[in-house]
This record gives sequence, C-alpha cells and structure tokens, in this order.
Amino acid sequence: MSHVTPIFTDLVRVETRLYNAVSARLRAEHGLGLGQFEFLEIIDRVPGCRVLDIVSELAITVGAVSKAVDRLVAAGWCLRVAHPQDRRSSVLRLTPEGEKQLAASRPTVESELISLTATVPPDALALIASTLATLRATLEAGSHGQPG
Repeated sequence: MSHVTPIFTDLVRVETRLYNAVSARLRAEHGLGLGQFEFLEIIDRVPGCRVLDIVSELAITVGAVSKAVDRLVAAGWCLRVAHPQDRRSSVLRLTPEGEKQLAASRPTVESELISLTATVPPDALALIASTLATLRATLEAGSHGQPG
C-alpha cells in the first residue's frame, strides 16, 4: 500500500463524519440537510445559476442535481426562471423563504464546523486548508472526477 492510501482513507472518513454531523444538526434545527444547504448556498453565490453550474461545482450528475432542485422548488425555497438568452435552460433563484432558510442555516453550519474541528490547532487547520485547496484546484483543472 502506498503512503497516499491511508491519507485518502482518512480524508474520506473525516469528510463523511463531518458531513453527517453538520447535516444532522441542520435537520434538527432547520429542517434541511447539508446537501440542500449546499445547493441553496451555490444558487445564492453564483449569479445566473443554472443546473450545470451546480453539476460543475459538486461533480455530480445532471439528473441528481435536477431532482434535488425539484425538491427545493417543491419546498418553496427556489424557483426555476426562464433563461433570458437560452430558452432550453432555466436560471435558479432563491425565493424569499429560501433566502431566510439559508441565512438562518449559515451560522449553524459555521458553529458546528468550528465545534467539530476545535481540537485541530489553527496553524494545522490553515495548512490542511491550503493543501486541500491546491489538490482541489489541480483536480478541477484536469477535470478529474467529473461524472460520466
């Protein structure tokens, strides 16, 4: 086994546990999961956000994103609006209720992540952040890990 394999295993296990813990707290306090929060956050952050923008950022399939957006629309947190230049596409927008949900959820996500990572010294956390940002940029630049 290479020296990278245990690092990969730890990375995946840490991500899974962090994700599940944050998602559980969000569900308990706000009635949405971390996946829904992430979608709302991307729609809010990306001007003229479309399904393909979410696909690109999260590296999941168009079908998965489309179904998740349908659930956000059904919950009243998001709207699909006709794209002004491309009739085959929709622009995603948060509803006022979606904006409220996102604003209420952001501090919960932040506080749970701070709590869960409190045992890691700040300089070590900064090194982890820098290292992961470099690895992510490399993978994204090479289109590694995209579905299909």
